[in-house]
Amino acid sequence: MMILVLSTCAFCIIATVLHLASIATVLQRIRRSAAEVNGAKALEGISIIRPVCGVENFSAETLLSGFHLDYPRYELLFCAAQSSDPVVPLVRRLIELHPHVTARLLIGNECISANPKLNNVVKGWVAASHPWIVMADSNVLMPPDYLHRLLGTWRADTALVSSPAIGCTPGNMWAELECAFLNTYQVRWQYAAAGVGIGFAQGKSMLYRRSQIEQAGGIRLLATEPAEDAATTKLVRGLGLRVCLVDAPFGQPLGSRSAREVWERQLRWARLRQASFKRYYALEILSGGIGPLLAAAYVLAASGLPVGGVVAVAAAWYGAEAALAWAAGWHLSVRSPLACLLRDVLLPLLWIGGWLGRDFVWRGNQMRAVEQRGTI
Repeated sequence: MMILVLSTCAFCIIATVLHLASIATVLQRIRRSAAEVNGAKALEGISIIRPVCGVENFSAETLLSGFHLDYPRYELLFCAAQSSDPVVPLVRRLIELHPHVTARLLIGNECISANPKLNNVVKGWVAASHPWIVMADSNVLMPPDYLHRLLGTWRADTALVSSPAIGCTPGNMWAELECAFLNTYQVRWQYAAAGVGIGFAQGKSMLYRRSQIEQAGGIRLLATEPAEDAATTKLVRGLGLRVCLVDAPFGQPLGSRSAREVWERQLRWARLRQASFKRYYALEILSGGIGPLLAAAYVLAASGLPVGGVVAVAAAWYGAEAALAWAAGWHLSVRSPLACLLRDVLLPLLWIGGWLGRDFVWRGNQMRAVEQRGTI
C-alpha cells in the first residue's frame, strides 16, 4: 500500500514539474528578442502560398493581412481547387483592391496524394517566383512583420521555420475550449519539444528554402504522409537539419465554434499524429492535468489529509497556464480555467480515439490517416 502511495505521489510531482517546466520554456521563448534578419536574406524575395477553401468566420481579415506585410519583395499565390469555391470572389476582390502587391489566384487541382491541401498547393509551388516559399493557411492572421519573423528564425542548420497557431477572439465557450487546446496545451508542448531538439512542423505557417526541397526530391515528397507538416518534419530530419519555431507564434481568429467542430478537429489531429509519430503520440496520455489531479486526491485520502487539498494542486496547475497566457498576451478570460479543465477531461478520450480509428473528414473530404513505414 505504501509503495502505491509513494509511486502515485511521485507521478503527481513529476507530472507537475514537467508541466511547469514546459511553461517556463515557452515564457523564455516569447520574452526573447526576435533575431535580426541579415541584409542578404532581406533582399531575397519570398513567395507566399495560401490555399483557400470556403469562407470562414474571419476570412476577409486573415486574407487581407497578407497584403499589408512590411517586406520589400514578396508575392501572394492564392490556390483554390475549384473556381466555384465561395472564397474565390473574396480573393479576387482583395487582389483588385491592392494592385501594388504582386498577387495571383491559381485555380486547379493536381492529385498527387490523399491530402487535398497538398494537391491544392502544388500549382503554387510550381508558379512561385522566389527562392523562399511560405505555405500559410488561409485562417492565419499575418502581422506586418510576419515574413521578417519567419526569416529571422532561420539558422545554418535549419531546413524549415514553422509557427503554431494561437487561438484568439473566441466567440463562445466552445471556441474558448479550442483556445485551451491550441494555446497553453499544444503550443506549449510543441515549444517544449523544440527546446530539447525535437522540432515538429505545423502546417499553419511553414517557411522553406526552395532549393533545399528541390534538391531533396521536390514538393511531391510531401505526399509520403497523410499531412504535409508531418512529411516535412520527416524530410527535414532525413536531411540532418532542424525544424525551428518562431519565438512568438501567429494568431488564428476563431469566432464561434460548435462542440462538434472542436471535437472533430482535435480527433483529426490526434489520428494524424498517431499515424505519423506513434512513439511520441503514446506519451501524450501523460500530458494532461486530470491524471495528476486524481493522483493528488488519492495520495491525500490515503494519507488521511483533506482531499480538498487537490484544489491547491489544480490552482497551481491551471494558474500557471493562465500566467503563461497573460505573459504571452494570448487570450485569457474568466472562462479559461474551466475550458482548460474541460480540455483535460477530453484529452484521454481523444487519445483513445486516435488509436481506435483512422478515418476523418477534412473540409468535406473523406480521408484516412495511414501509417507509413519508418514512423517515429
